[in-house]
Amino acid sequence: MADSHDAWMTTVFKNPFFFIPCVIFWINQYLEKSLGFFIPFVHAYLDDLMAMPVVLGITLQIFRWIHPMKNDIIFTKFQVVVGLLYFSFLFEFALPKWSENYTSDILDVVCYGIGALIFFSFINVSHEKL
Repeated sequence: MADSHDAWMTTVFKNPFFFIPCVIFWINQYLEKSLGFFIPFVHAYLDDLMAMPVVLGITLQIFRWIHPMKNDIIFTKFQVVVGLLYFSFLFEFALPKWSENYTSDILDVVCYGIGALIFFSFINVSHEKL
């Protein structure tokens, strides 16, 4: 019975490189949205730094639930780069052109890149490597 529970709560959600960015993101959102507390540099870049580990981590976990390889599946470098390019294009090029709510900033792309490296190095590991 414990094995089936472990299969449900697999490696991504237990990984501190996944859940710590999630907690930091939610604390930051609470401070900004509920309390109106903004730290300028943190407000500008923290969410972008946390985005790739969180989004790719959730995506990897879903793949592990549905793919026959389960916890042994990992994303290739190419797949992670595609995710990075997609976020960069969408949030730093396309959305700023369509909405005044978004602004383009090259440092956001740098933060996405750092987050993608964190994901690839510390979250995107097979169960065997753990």
